[in-house]
Amino acid sequence: MPVFESVFESTAEQPARPALRPVALPAAVPGEPGDGRTEARGLLPVPPALREVLPDGGLRRGTAVSVAGGDTGLLLALAAGVRDTEGGWAAAVGLPDLGLAAAEGYGLDLRRLLVADDPGPHWAEVVSVLAGAVELVMLRPDGPVPPKLAARLAAVLRRSGCVLLVAGPWPGAALRLGVRSGRWFGLGDGYGQLVGRQVEVAAEGRGSAVRGRTARLWLPDEHGAVRPLQERPVLDRPLLDRPLQEGPFQERPVREHPQPQPVAEPAAPRVAAVV
Repeated sequence: MPVFESVFESTAEQPARPALRPVALPAAVPGEPGDGRTEARGLLPVPPALREVLPDGGLRRGTAVSVAGGDTGLLLALAAGVRDTEGGWAAAVGLPDLGLAAAEGYGLDLRRLLVADDPGPHWAEVVSVLAGAVELVMLRPDGPVPPKLAARLAAVLRRSGCVLLVAGPWPGAALRLGVRSGRWFGLGDGYGQLVGRQVEVAAEGRGSAVRGRTARLWLPDEHGAVRPLQERPVLDRPLLDRPLQEGPFQERPVREHPQPQPVAEPAAPRVAAVV
């Protein structure tokens, strides 16, 4: 019996379910390992810059993680570590505005990304089916999630070992992360382009994550990736928005055009009279 039939009520006479589409056709990978879902069921890796803010240094498999405010940059950065797993597949559900170029910049392999842009009322069934096929699912539900539905999906996640990253609140989430403050860099007074964002990321949850942790990051940096704030990129433009309260980054002063100096008038020549 399919997973969604055993977890959810019958959906007879419902509109057709949305079709999944791969972002890019998978390319042949020499020596690609087989199904490794039964191996290393502990943690799903994350980029090094995010390890210090996560209590376990990674995302615990079979759990749901809530990204407060639905910050897309943080969502993609957390998902980027899936490329380091043997399965390596991820999915995005209910995220029609997801920037694929940004996803690739953070490190996601578009050849191994499935997208269900608009699952409508069937989003829970789509997540339930995908949880048995991919390592990680990014989700934006179409409304508030009932606790009973969240509990049923939690059982599916525990059985499959899949990680669910939710853009927004999620009942019973094992971990909650969010961007506490941030500022974009690169845009001047009517000119320039955005080249990076400084943020403070906070994490809290249950168990070892009760006290919470914070980290200051470039999310993204000038290359579209995530890295610690201590590493300073090259910025050639004035700054946008108010600065964070404190930190090792020292602002560059805004360049001012030199003011023209007045030119002194030549002194009148002295004439000597000879008698």
